[in-house]
Amino acid sequence: MAQFCGVRDSKHGRAEDSADQFDQTVSETIDHELELIRAAIAMVKSGASQRVVVASLHFGDQLLPRARALAAMSGLQATPLWSLDKHNRSIAIEAKVG
Repeated sequence: MAQFCGVRDSKHGRAEDSADQFDQTVSETIDHELELIRAAIAMVKSGASQRVVVASLHFGDQLLPRARALAAMSGLQATPLWSLDKHNRSIAIEAKVG
């Protein structure tokens, strides 16, 4: 049974459902990763740690400008950590140097 004009494909569901679910998953992942960055900033700002690495972020490249801005508002810096894994990015939150 093929998908046509909103008819449900018995194997795969409607294409719109899949797209909506993908959009929701992306949004939830970004929100979760941003919360991890905020928690790392809070931990360093409180003095509990001198440096926190938020590792293997799916949207690290996209979140880096936001992480830098949030860290700067707390007197900290967010530094991207490069690796061979081109699909994930890690970000270090630490005190500003100099």
